[in-house]
Parts: sequence; C-alpha cells; structure tokens
Amino acid sequence: MEVDYKNIKVIGFDADDTLWVNETYFREAEEEAGRLLLRYETPNKIDQELFKMEMKNLPTYGYGVKGFVLSMIELAVELSNGKVSNDVIAEMLNIGKEMINKPIELLDGVEDVLKVLSKDFRLIVATKGDLLDQERKLEKSGLLKYFHHIEVLSEKQDVNYSKLLKHLDIEPEAFLMIGNSLKSDILPLVSIGAKAIHVPFHTTWQHETVTKKEANGSDFETVQSLTEILDFFN
Repeated sequence: MEVDYKNIKVIGFDADDTLWVNETYFREAEEEAGRLLLRYETPNKIDQELFKMEMKNLPTYGYGVKGFVLSMIELAVELSNGKVSNDVIAEMLNIGKEMINKPIELLDGVEDVLKVLSKDFRLIVATKGDLLDQERKLEKSGLLKYFHHIEVLSEKQDVNYSKLLKHLDIEPEAFLMIGNSLKSDILPLVSIGAKAIHVPFHTTWQHETVTKKEANGSDFETVQSLTEILDFFN
C-alpha cells in the first residue's frame, strides 16, 4: 500500500548512517579491540563480550564513542584479570580519539536531498549519542544550514518522539522521520501515528536489529538510497 505524505510539514533525519558514515568506524574499532586482546581470548569471543559490556554500560554511559571506549577498557581489565598493560589501554584511548576525529563522509545524495526538501519543509535532526560528538559532526558536515532544530535524544522510543513532537508543536500526522534503523527511526514513529521512511545502511549495530515479526504489519516504506525519497514529493 502506498503511503500518503500530503499532510507532512516537518521531516526529521537521523544522523549516523543516514546522513554520514558511522557504524563502519565502530566495526573497525571492534576489530582493533580483538587484536589488542588476542592473548586473552579469541576474536569472536572478544566481540561477543564487548557487546555484552556495552549493553551493561548503556544505562550509565549512553550511546557514542566515549561509552564504547570505556566498555572496551573495562573488558580489557576483566579479560586480563587486571593485568592489561598501560600500552594497551593507551592504544584503546587512541582508537576512541581517532574515531571522534574521523572526517565526515556524507552518504550519496545527502546534500542534494536536503537542499530540495528544505525549500518546502521544516527539517530537523533527531539523533542519539554523545551530545558534544554529534554537535561536532553536524558542524563539520556543513549541513547545519538546512536544519531548523537539532535534538540529541538519550533513547529513540515512542515516548521520546512524542515528547519531541509536543515540544516542537508538531502533530504526529504532520511528521515524517527518515533513518537507517528500523528499531530507532521507523517503528516508534509508526507506533505514534507519524510517517517513516527506512533507508538501510550496509551494516547495522547488533543492538539496532529487529526481527521480521517485529517489522511486519508496520506502515512504512523502504528506499535503497536517500535520493529516492524525492520521488515521493514530486
């Protein structure tokens, strides 16, 4: 069934892996963690335990590079029984700094899409992660001029979006969210009566995956590239 967008007044964009590359750098960092801790465990086991550590620490540190690095260091201490060297800890800290200082690699067509849509709609960014890091990335991206509002959420669930729309005085029926994560950017919006368009990224963090059963029955569209969204507004 074709989704009707005629009532849309405000369009929200996720940031990481929707506007620019992000998850790829976390995959690379996880591989580095496996290399640094190889003397204590197998790479596959290290990867599994690092994810568990991140999930355990999520309520404390939230999302983003800083929480990831702290979880990586904590895992190193745990796997080594406190014997991990200062050099390894220093390398892990450097991994985090390198991730934060990565150049912004915009995904194909991003600025073209924003340039077109910003003429007729109010655009906002609704993302989650570390506030300072996200603000830095938006500044470096050169895309700030297209957005009326930037919101860094602690979580992306129904209640968080409902509060955001109420704060911005936007009715759910007038809001469209665009993002790469079914769990964070799509299903919660459909749940509260807003519209959503899924733009998959080639890799998805384990925490953001959903089952087919969870996604089935939800009224949203999927496109393979951001530029396809313009076809809905011609």
